[in-house]
Amino acid sequence: MSPEAGLPEGILAHHYSSLERQNEAMRLGMWLFLATEILLFAGLFTGYAVYRYQFPLAFAEGSRHLNITAGTLNTIVLITSSFTVALALHFARIDKPRAAAICIVLTLLFALGFLGIKAVEYIEHFQEHALPGKYYAFEEVNIAGAAMFYTMYFLMTGLHGLHVVAGMSVLSWLLWRTLQGRYSSLYSTGLEMGALYWHLVDLVWIFLYPLLYLI
Repeated sequence: MSPEAGLPEGILAHHYSSLERQNEAMRLGMWLFLATEILLFAGLFTGYAVYRYQFPLAFAEGSRHLNITAGTLNTIVLITSSFTVALALHFARIDKPRAAAICIVLTLLFALGFLGIKAVEYIEHFQEHALPGKYYAFEEVNIAGAAMFYTMYFLMTGLHGLHVVAGMSVLSWLLWRTLQGRYSSLYSTGLEMGALYWHLVDLVWIFLYPLLYLI
């Protein structure tokens, strides 16, 4: 029996000679896409490094006034969500679609929790007028470069938040396909690609957390 036997209709695209070749192309494409995402955040990290070198005191003071409890909780939430999405892939590969779907739902709930905690932080910053650029009016940190710290903070966490929303959209689509029975021991590459993207989202936060909260 060929590897393609028993696959749901539409899994193997017509322009691929085999499922193995299609999977290789998907993985290569995904890793290239992830490389561009890494380059995007690498640019932000470089900008952060430059401005932190110019305003070390302001960045240290700004970091002290961030909500480290919220930041730590969000780190735990995202690391746990990486575990649940990995479990989803594992269950799909051993033909347990129901368990896989439950794990994807849990991952989505963790993602919503992350965004909720971040929203609470943002509200606190708006109330304190700890805002980026010319809108900065936070009286507790009134030194040169403080506005730049919050500019980098909002830029980096805001862009990461957009990636969380994008990841949730991908996971929601994968949940629907999982419930349709599209992923199994015969084929799980689509779910694998979605899990890879979610791991990147988590990895970026693991860098943002010490850079912003633990200076």
